[in-house]
Amino acid sequence: MSNWEYAPAPESRDIANLKPAYRMFVDGKFVEGSGEPLKTVNPATEEVLAEVSTASKADVDTAVKAARRAYDRVWGRMPGAERAKYIFRIARLVQERSRELAVLESLDNGKPIKESRDVDVPTAAAHFFYHAGWADKLGYAGFGPDPRPLGVAGQVIPWNFPLLMASWKIAPALACGNTVVLKPAETTPLTALVLAEICQQAELPPGVVNILPGAGDVGSELVNHAGVDKVAFTGSTEVGKLIQRSLAGSGKKMTMELGGKAANIVFDDAPLDQAVEGIVNGIFFNQGHVCCAGSRLLVQESIADELLEKLRTRVATLRVGDSLDKNTDVGAINSRAQLEKIQELAAAGEAEGAQRWTSPVPVPDKGFFFAPTVFSDVQQSMRIAREEIFGPVLSVLTFRTPDEAVAKANNTPYGLSAGIWTEKGSRILWAAQRMRAGVVWANTFNRFDPTAPFGGYQESGFGREGGRAGLEAYLDV
Repeated sequence: MSNWEYAPAPESRDIANLKPAYRMFVDGKFVEGSGEPLKTVNPATEEVLAEVSTASKADVDTAVKAARRAYDRVWGRMPGAERAKYIFRIARLVQERSRELAVLESLDNGKPIKESRDVDVPTAAAHFFYHAGWADKLGYAGFGPDPRPLGVAGQVIPWNFPLLMASWKIAPALACGNTVVLKPAETTPLTALVLAEICQQAELPPGVVNILPGAGDVGSELVNHAGVDKVAFTGSTEVGKLIQRSLAGSGKKMTMELGGKAANIVFDDAPLDQAVEGIVNGIFFNQGHVCCAGSRLLVQESIADELLEKLRTRVATLRVGDSLDKNTDVGAINSRAQLEKIQELAAAGEAEGAQRWTSPVPVPDKGFFFAPTVFSDVQQSMRIAREEIFGPVLSVLTFRTPDEAVAKANNTPYGLSAGIWTEKGSRILWAAQRMRAGVVWANTFNRFDPTAPFGGYQESGFGREGGRAGLEAYLDV
């Protein structure tokens, strides 16, 4: 049998237009922050990419005041049709600079270039296009004849989808007439700062969008600032709880999109080859750095052995390595700290008695990499079945009846997403009605669209982002 090896197909890093230093963006200008500068690292090589200035408490105050001025004098008063022109312009510029953004995202985050190129950047542009269309139609969204914006939105985003999360947050806020102060994640600030350049190119009025790089202390200052009317946070459940405690009684409107431990259920009548592709996409997409990843696989007992054999065969073909190689399927873990967390939880799975299978794929010596791993014989009490690993690790449990499948799927404090694989439409509807999850996919997984609301409940947060329902979070209704 022929051995078809893929030749390297690297994308040029020069396309990223990487600069040695980046500055924060406040009131329409790039300025030096008075916080301690941070160095952002390429997780695939451990090389320093750039130095980034960070915000201090005084800088947060300056940015919030700039956003308030822009809201009071310009953006909040502007007709929706005029706001839409700016948002459409941003969307087109994201498309025009898509290759640059994709390469920069893969350098800074570690994800494969084909994912940045084919998923992150196009979906980011789609969010701006979609919400631009709503800007002059808010009176028809179902929230009253003349819904009003809230004011200044303080937004904190994670490191797993830096550009997409920034777009996900900024686009609806602007469409509804709010101004924004956004803090990108400490390890992945670069594409958010290029998005600030795009706002400049689009001639967005000064102060409408402000970007403040920094660590958790900057995010804390931002969400607790008295001048912020709305807080939107995507990140860990632990930090989400801290934010809710600190803002309790403040009157600020909040949306929280937090952690998850999604169940992907495969019934005995499912098309197994299709299901295997969905399982792989559900857990190994973006190295498993996805809050709604299908990290718990529930398989009907009668097909478990056959499915596991097919799954291991497929996972063994995934290529791990250089994030800029167009053939790479699984890129680098975002940071050393995250890699150590994944390693610790994988070791706990072995110690508690689960059967570990790790792909024999070669892993680079340098950089933060973790080979795709599948645990079988997993019990519900094990840490790998309960805790969010946020990495390329799949836990496989079995069930005998549909009722048992639903009971096991719902046996989690989280409630963000779930997947169902079966050829029976009636079974899909039966199971979906009983799943305690904000999003349920049927015979697919990780499908995102700006027209569809996304969000969870329980410890996965509250509120919805995307779609008509997502507009409510940025309106005074």
